[in-house]
Amino acid sequence: MSLFNWLRTKKPGLDSAQQKRLEQLRKPTALGDGSLRSQRWVVVDLETSGLNLNRDQVLSIGAVVIEDGAVDFSQLFERTLQRADTKLSPSVLIHGLGPSAIAAGSDPAEALLDFMEFVGDSPLLAFHAPFDQHMLCRALKDSLGYRLTHPFLDVADIAPLLCPDAQIREAGLDDWINHFNLHVGERHHASADALATAELMLILFSRARQQQIYTPHALQERLSQWKRRKHAPSF
Repeated sequence: MSLFNWLRTKKPGLDSAQQKRLEQLRKPTALGDGSLRSQRWVVVDLETSGLNLNRDQVLSIGAVVIEDGAVDFSQLFERTLQRADTKLSPSVLIHGLGPSAIAAGSDPAEALLDFMEFVGDSPLLAFHAPFDQHMLCRALKDSLGYRLTHPFLDVADIAPLLCPDAQIREAGLDDWINHFNLHVGERHHASADALATAELMLILFSRARQQQIYTPHALQERLSQWKRRKHAPSF
């Protein structure tokens, strides 16, 4: 084996149909100057085998769509991924995905292709997005050889940005749900958590418009400025 071959990244073993679907995935678009209401947003939540960014795996993906100022219940996504030899952490007691559910799950490549076709060119939203983004990027690279470049905004940052009087900047999703008295049913399953995050985001979009933030690009810019101020050294 040559040194060049040894250094090359191993490509996932996709069949011809999967490779064709991969090549036909839509390219992401940058957040633009259309209205927040007209933008199609995909709100995603993952359940994983644990919290280790480099070792644990995505077990399930849940997503809902916000479009035209509302959750579009005709556009829902949920997949459990089949994982062999996955060691489950105590988090299985929370999300309820045991060995039998994982064994009956979808082929990871198929599930991830389904998800990216569902996303299309839309931006993504998640609560504590850096974790979901990292885990999703890893899964897509490992199973498809695909590099995720979609805009990915963190609702956990957007909430305190737009609601500074709430005084719960390090809050979890449940804290914000309680703050706004949202009536949420099931929790700690990927699709249910995505829906809860979407319901919160609808309130935050309304708050954004009240603060003269009218476009996805403006929201992204305001969020970037807020994060820079938050992490700036104080003298």
